[in-house]
Amino acid sequence: MEKRRRWLIQVVLIIILVSFVGFSLLPLLGGVLQPSSRNSSTASPSGSQTTKNEELDAQAKGYELVLQREPENQTALKNLIDIQIQRQDLKGAAKALEKLSQLNPKETRYLTLLAQVNHELGNGETAMTAYRQVLDYEPGNLSALQGLTGLFLQQNQPESAINLLQDTLNRPPSKNSDPSQQIDKLSLQLILGSVYTEQKRFDEAIALYEEVAKNNPTDFRPIAAQAIVRQRQGQPDQAKALFDTAISLAPPQFKDQIKKLATDSQTLGGATPSNTPSPSTSPAAP
Repeated sequence: MEKRRRWLIQVVLIIILVSFVGFSLLPLLGGVLQPSSRNSSTASPSGSQTTKNEELDAQAKGYELVLQREPENQTALKNLIDIQIQRQDLKGAAKALEKLSQLNPKETRYLTLLAQVNHELGNGETAMTAYRQVLDYEPGNLSALQGLTGLFLQQNQPESAINLLQDTLNRPPSKNSDPSQQIDKLSLQLILGSVYTEQKRFDEAIALYEEVAKNNPTDFRPIAAQAIVRQRQGQPDQAKALFDTAISLAPPQFKDQIKKLATDSQTLGGATPSNTPSPSTSPAAP
């Protein structure tokens, strides 16, 4: 359980590093990823929360009635899925998502969310199959790559996770102009570095992040990633210097998030010192 929690924290940190902005399915599952916090807030529901739950139940029943008459009504399916996720009815959401995915076999958003829901339900093989289907359509789909990487790590297959990311990074550039066929190598390198970090292969993580920072000198993300590694190694002074540099490089709208990232990273075990000294890191200049 602790190992799963640590990976989920790591995923959240890397999502922050990789994207910060743009479409992501994971926020839709934010409550699912941290059920304990939702359970604690709903253990003694207020009147307003009770009313909201009753409203959601009524809406769900309405959409279910529509689907009895029109099984392929996609608007009803989408709205029902949204309500089921809010209610944490993941089994119901998985069933509706499977139907929606069948109706839209090349719409990877639904297939990715189906994989994430099955992942959370503990249906690892089903989730893995769905993630691979997404990657068949979109080899560089970051949500699918993150999800499949997480599954491999949970199943104690770190080399499979590393090979997946390295193989994707080594794919020749696509001649297809479709953006979905392109590989975001910088983001994948950040994810690969996070796997190295999770496996305590700190030297490899630092070397990778330094390479990324060298090739992208104005990008704050590889600097922040290095700071996370130094924090994990028990080197708070180096971590602080790197976080400070990342904050100076980050656009104004992201500075507060980097400061929060500096605090959150400490929950990943930053107090554990490294057994061997690490060379000092020279952050990339802005």
